[in-house]
Amino acid sequence: MRSSSLVSAVLLFGAAGAGWAAYEKLNSNITADNDAAAELARYEKERPTALVRGALNILIIGSDSRSGAGNSRYGRDSGTERSDTAILLHLAADRRSATAVSLPRDLMVHVPSCRRPDGSRSEATFTMFNHAFATGGSACTIRTVEKLTNIRIDHHMVVDFEGFKKMVDAVDGVELCLKQPIDDEAADLKLPAGRVTLNGEQALGYVRARKSLGDGSDTERMDRQQRFLGALVGKVRSDDVLLNPVKLYPMLDAATSSLTTDPALASLRALYELVRGLRNLPTDDVQFLTAPRTPYPYDTDRDQLVEPAAQKLFTRLRTDQPVEVTKEVADNSSPKMNNKAPGDGDGTESYGDGKSSGKTSVSSVLPDRPPTPPPTFRGNTAAQDACG
Repeated sequence: MRSSSLVSAVLLFGAAGAGWAAYEKLNSNITADNDAAAELARYEKERPTALVRGALNILIIGSDSRSGAGNSRYGRDSGTERSDTAILLHLAADRRSATAVSLPRDLMVHVPSCRRPDGSRSEATFTMFNHAFATGGSACTIRTVEKLTNIRIDHHMVVDFEGFKKMVDAVDGVELCLKQPIDDEAADLKLPAGRVTLNGEQALGYVRARKSLGDGSDTERMDRQQRFLGALVGKVRSDDVLLNPVKLYPMLDAATSSLTTDPALASLRALYELVRGLRNLPTDDVQFLTAPRTPYPYDTDRDQLVEPAAQKLFTRLRTDQPVEVTKEVADNSSPKMNNKAPGDGDGTESYGDGKSSGKTSVSSVLPDRPPTPPPTFRGNTAAQDACG
């Protein structure tokens, strides 16, 4: 009996020790972006004010850095790192919805004077959005986004190619439906039409490819990224992953080891608290869309925002008001706006085809008037089947 108790105690402490070791490993994987925090603190007075307590805006940056293990195969490391993907993720204060807005990397924007890695400062300039990251890293990108949107960025995350691949592999791939076969030599990607399960390498090629898919535009590339992220969210939220430690730990290890965040998020506990608040969020209310854009008239290989549609979107997010997405909106570059109801600050705008949805903001309800629907943008939700 005594021997049995001793064995049980050893196993118990061994399990606890293993759990603590796993926690420490995951915790130490995350890199705190202290330089960005210090730079942002210098410009605190010029940054937007957060308006709604509890709402969070997180800037997710996909870095195209070729440095680091496994990343060199995607091109020569020129020493210049740019944001291959940038997504502004808005989490509603009640945690009942999440809206992810893709910001085109070729968008023409005003980039402020930023601190370069060597300590010198750049000149403020009007240029492509992804030059902000190349010039001054995440701090410069955050300041650029805040000036563009007037939305306070509460947290940020930077993830590289290798980490993205490992996370997809950790959940045993992600299923998509392809309307046409893909044969993209530049992305080293060859896939048949129909339902396919993409491994990490294939997924990276799919979300990065642009030359041989569709019209080759960055807009279509962002659409593919959004469809893939929706499918990934659905896979991760499934019981097959979240309740299976054999799959969950590798996914967390892959995610954290490739992650650089602001200091407030740079711990497993902080990330857990963030994710825990979203655990009951329906996939129908996880939305993906692209900031309304159109070709820049002086260089059609570049983009510019469509106004006032873009500012309407940013204002809704800043004030934590709902927006809707639909597949039927054909083109965000041609916004159609209905007449405003008297006394309503946002009216009944609908960007694209004028269609509206059923969700309602309490602030939009007027006496003796029907509820004002939120504006609609072209996009998708995590609940929509990738083959739909």
